[in-house]
Amino acid sequence: MAGKDIDDLPKNAANYMALTPLWFLERAALVHPNRASLVHGSRRYTWQDTYLRCRRLASALSRHSIGLGCTVAVIAPNVPAIYEAHFGVPMAGAVLNAVNIRLNASTIAFLLSHSSAAVVMVDQEVFVLAEEALKILKEKNRSFKPPILVVIGDENCDPNELKYALQKGAIEYEKFLETGDPDFAWKPPEDEWQSIALGYTSGTTASPKGVVLSHRGAYVMSLSNPIIWGMNEGAVYLWTLPMFHCNGWCFTWSLAAVIGTNVCLRQVSAKAVYSAIANHSVTHFCAAPVVLNTIVHAPPEETILPLPHVVHVMTAGAAPPPSVLFEMSQKGFRITHTYGLSETYGPSTVCAWKPEWDSLPLETQARLNARQGVRYVGLEGLDVVNPQTMQPVPADGITIGEIVFRGNPVMKGYLKNPKANEEAFANGWYHSGDLAVKHPDGYIEIKDRSKDIIISGGENISSLEVENSLYLHPAILEASVVARPDERWGESPCAFVTLKPGIDTSDEQLLVEDIVKFCRSKMPAYWVPKSVIFGPLPKTATGKVQKHLLRAKAKEMGPIPKSKL
Repeated sequence: MAGKDIDDLPKNAANYMALTPLWFLERAALVHPNRASLVHGSRRYTWQDTYLRCRRLASALSRHSIGLGCTVAVIAPNVPAIYEAHFGVPMAGAVLNAVNIRLNASTIAFLLSHSSAAVVMVDQEVFVLAEEALKILKEKNRSFKPPILVVIGDENCDPNELKYALQKGAIEYEKFLETGDPDFAWKPPEDEWQSIALGYTSGTTASPKGVVLSHRGAYVMSLSNPIIWGMNEGAVYLWTLPMFHCNGWCFTWSLAAVIGTNVCLRQVSAKAVYSAIANHSVTHFCAAPVVLNTIVHAPPEETILPLPHVVHVMTAGAAPPPSVLFEMSQKGFRITHTYGLSETYGPSTVCAWKPEWDSLPLETQARLNARQGVRYVGLEGLDVVNPQTMQPVPADGITIGEIVFRGNPVMKGYLKNPKANEEAFANGWYHSGDLAVKHPDGYIEIKDRSKDIIISGGENISSLEVENSLYLHPAILEASVVARPDERWGESPCAFVTLKPGIDTSDEQLLVEDIVKFCRSKMPAYWVPKSVIFGPLPKTATGKVQKHLLRAKAKEMGPIPKSKL
């Protein structure tokens, strides 16, 4: 006989509400009205200011009939306006689309059209980019209805850019806020499944896909973050990670929950990071391994070492080379390594640190910490499975499978893309496309993207593992390994390498021989790169290496001929 709950008490208005991170802002303004919420150059706002400004924004949008079912695009670096939009836009009932400022005009045109953006808020420095994107849309469609255009001015930038935008009919952001009511009675969503944000994946092959996030997922994620990171109330957080990357991995909302201070950073450089640590007592920041690499190799005059206090760093985006983790911890940064995707609200697994690792040699610690780890506290399901049978792979650290996710921090789906949703959610799990192993301790470790595995003579080579070894070479700053056609083996590893500044490059052949010899001492013979190419690596707008371009380049170079020996 099917059981029944012990009671028949119904949900009511007193005990059941839609989950949304918007309430965190109201609470922050109540508890610490005078604590600094946002610092940007000489500008400084308190939590009271931020709450009033977000309500003004919501009110101003509502007066233009922007609400449920509308999208507001924001094209800006880490400035106060994009932070305010994370609350102000959903307080009006609309959906925020934070757009990557490093995209080109035609991609932005696609995004604005695909998401039917009713308002475009754009930073003065990238105004021309938005203007170009809107021009493309107008040329494609004569009856195109232009969105409301708001320009975000910044006294730290060239005043002529702002002047130009205003001449073109854009409303200045501060003027737009003035049209709103600071006492606006915003409404939380009636249904927590309502969309709060839309973010586009960096589509390296096809059109970018629009990832739709819900109020419920954002709530769960923004509370998971501080728990995973041990982030206390009043944390001082430096925005090195763009807020347009999965909404700053939901830290936009987490910071209101812990009533911390947001320190904005327009341009990320090692010098700016060290200065912020010294001037604002920054306690936490997030960054891709690429950024950690610049911090590690910053010239002494740009650093402030030893650090005045422990600084917590969360890294994700690509698997960090153990050597970079090792060097960061030697400089006094405490690294938490996480992994996730736009489709999982940013990081949703963590390499949870175990106290028993403290006594291990530093190199071993770095190697253990380079794994992607275990699920976040707010994620219900994580596994590595055989994608054909959906059976979990054995926890042997060897058998490769696909990482799959299940739970509240999984996106609602891709906007207007039923085919992609069917594939992504096959068999009741979200399929990441990342290949990994599961270790005996249950921690997962990425071996590659399914398309990045190199198959040489029938053997699988993980491009990631070869890269990790290359990073240990004293002359190498960055490395990316892809498959190059090979007459004998089908494919063989080809390494694209950026050298550290100051390395003598007069004899490239000698350098190549040295790198190859170094690799031979570190890995199986068939893993050793058969070609090494020097130069800067092409990167996506999010700082990820564009492997598809490197693969095309390797293909153009033609196959490695069979040796006559």
